[in-house]
Amino acid sequence: MLTTTIHPPTAAESAVLDRIDGAAMLDRTLAWAAINSGSRNLAGLRAVADAIEPALAALGPVGRLAPTPVDAVDATGTARPLAHGDNLHLVVRPDAPVRVLLTGHIDTVFAADHPFQACRWLDATTVNGPGTADMKGGIAVMLAALEAIEASPFAAGIGYEVVLNSDEEVSSLGSSALLREAALRCHLGLTYEPALPDGTLAGGRKGSGNFAAVVRGTAAHAGREPEKGRNALVAAADLALRLAALVRAGLSVNPARIDGGGPNNIVPDLAVLRFNVRPSTLADQAAAEAAIADAVAAVAAVHDVAITLDGSFARPPKPLDANQRRLFDLVHECGTAIGLGIGWRDTGGVCDGNNLAATGLAVVDTMGVRGGAIHSSDEYMDTASLVERARLSALVLMRVAQSGWTR
Repeated sequence: MLTTTIHPPTAAESAVLDRIDGAAMLDRTLAWAAINSGSRNLAGLRAVADAIEPALAALGPVGRLAPTPVDAVDATGTARPLAHGDNLHLVVRPDAPVRVLLTGHIDTVFAADHPFQACRWLDATTVNGPGTADMKGGIAVMLAALEAIEASPFAAGIGYEVVLNSDEEVSSLGSSALLREAALRCHLGLTYEPALPDGTLAGGRKGSGNFAAVVRGTAAHAGREPEKGRNALVAAADLALRLAALVRAGLSVNPARIDGGGPNNIVPDLAVLRFNVRPSTLADQAAAEAAIADAVAAVAAVHDVAITLDGSFARPPKPLDANQRRLFDLVHECGTAIGLGIGWRDTGGVCDGNNLAATGLAVVDTMGVRGGAIHSSDEYMDTASLVERARLSALVLMRVAQSGWTR
């Protein structure tokens, strides 16, 4: 971390920070968390977009953009259209000298039939609820910071785009093009995933790829002439073991599921192996791609089966390089200026920050609330962090507007 002089907020900056309304942010978060918006719940995604859009529209004209068409392999090995919700997009002052991309997601991991559907208070400042931390609380923080900026004397010096996508929890396949295009138009990025409970930010991130290997063998009677069969299930299991053996420093591989098989008296002719790969660097990603191709070819030859591979590295690795450190240092300085200790550490988790950084954009992607136990029914948000995180974002935006930040 760079050693710099910390400048407390000026009188003008303090006046902006004092406008931030924690009660309004909390009301918004609780209202939005009460709407189920699991990634596959298209009706719920529309409902939460309807609820959030008025707050965005107060800042400027809001577009609802359809997702890019995407296919996915099903349990039969057939590629079928994969439905995603629309994305909210806002552009304000695109001709300003400094332009910031702010991103968040309106989807959660909790399906429409998941039992976790409502919020409850754990204590006076801790609320347990679906998406409170990840990331409806983060969206409330983002909007509060932008509302404060719009009412400030610094607004003319900064333009911004907001992208709220509906498929982040399922790899942003339908919104990745929108994110990339917006990133290329902007000078820096802020993403509102939750910080850790103590306020620590995610620094470097591994990449992530999700794949489906479709194995096609030959069916045969398991008792009368098994030698004529080519067991796709056994081949898929062999491939899973070979992939698991690729794990090393800088690379994790998780064989997650095999679909296939049937009656005990038939040699199975189809299996679909699904697996996740997480590389630390682009070099690790390239090595993984080569090793996966080798494993697929070897298993196909040994078992006399055909294997096709579907999927990609939808999240590139995000190393904490000098470009990223520059923005992290600014966030640290702003946090220190308002009494927040800001640190960061590397993580194996991924988010849209990976995709934005891959364009060369500097992005801090855990600007949301402090919270924890995300992706579980124990998910919680520290409500005191709503104001502190909105103040942090607002000060970062004000400092950027005054600095003439360049990409």
